[in-house]
Amino acid sequence: RVSSVLNRDVKQFGKKHMFDGSEETCWNSAEGTCQWVTLHFPRAVKVSQLHIQFQGGFSSQLCTLEGSRAGEEPVKLPVLYPEDTNAMQISFAQLVLDKLKITFEKSTDFFGRIVVYHLGVLGER
Repeated sequence: RVSSVLNRDVKQFGKKHMFDGSEETCWNSAEGTCQWVTLHFPRAVKVSQLHIQFQGGFSSQLCTLEGSRAGEEPVKLPVLYPEDTNAMQISFAQLVLDKLKITFEKSTDFFGRIVVYHLGVLGER
């Protein structure tokens, strides 16, 4: 799930584009502060890395993370401070969870838009 999609155009800017492996497609949020992405896994996974690639000028300078296991309250995870760049950024962690919420607290875009070309979670079942 995502907080919003630019102009509600899910065909062109929807969440699926973060995971399609194409360098030409992306998720583009609508305007507003605190955009977010929530990932639900079919079963508990041990997360080891989080990969994220923004469009420079539409990135987040502060990402808060919350993770949870089924039936448990969400737990705050270490904060990320991504760079405002087009490069793939990697964060390391050792977490077991069923759900991960990434909140983009501080956009580099004046209107609060976030553009993500790639979002990947690496780990094991």
